[in-house]
Amino acid sequence: MKLSIQPEIVLYFALGLLLLYGLGWLMLVPLRKMLGLLANGVLGVLLLLLVNLLGPTWGYGIAINPFTALMAGFLGIPGVGLAALLQWML
Repeated sequence: MKLSIQPEIVLYFALGLLLLYGLGWLMLVPLRKMLGLLANGVLGVLLLLLVNLLGPTWGYGIAINPFTALMAGFLGIPGVGLAALLQWML
């Protein structure tokens, strides 16, 4: 009894592996971007809290409201800088 593998089966198997690799890569790239945005938002919120903890020693503070929280969450560190600039100007 002789077992033989047909060349078409090997080709289909290789094509399936390539498609699976491509699908995994397409799912991984957005996950990396989302994790980067999440890390940026967490850093922004932590910096906002740090400014509010250390700011009263210099007589400065940023009000934490939905607008500044969203700005720090979406923009991260530049969002905190923008909130500080707006607080200073107003």
